[in-house]
Amino acid sequence: MDYQSFDDKQIKHLEMIQAVVARLAGNSFLIKGWALTLTGAFLGFAVNKSSSGLAAAALIPIVFFWGLDTYYLRAERLFRALHERVRSPGETPVEPFFMGATGEKFVSGVSNDIKSWPRTVSRWTLLGFYGLLVLTTILVVVILCSD
Repeated sequence: MDYQSFDDKQIKHLEMIQAVVARLAGNSFLIKGWALTLTGAFLGFAVNKSSSGLAAAALIPIVFFWGLDTYYLRAERLFRALHERVRSPGETPVEPFFMGATGEKFVSGVSNDIKSWPRTVSRWTLLGFYGLLVLTTILVVVILCSD
């Protein structure tokens, strides 16, 4: 396939999808920032007050933000799959200006690696970041309990 085979409407559709992917990636970045900030605040106050309970409470926002970030990453991956289908229609064409990449109609035709919640939550981009926050929190709880 060459660039001349794309028409203006197809290019516009690809641009719309790419804008959603960029917005989802930006939201994911903001979520990570909030998770780190809140975890740091909880742990800072916990160490200051020598409160293992307050340190353990830091796990609540970590789990919440991990789940929210998982949602954004899964949606981003689905929109990338939609982008690929629009770019090279092949055997599964997409209706013009379709943007329902997170809807059941589209998700059912996507590979399990992309649509699976457990596979998304355990991606290294999430597991490495949030896993480190969880391990740090547990370490602070253990240290504060031993005092």
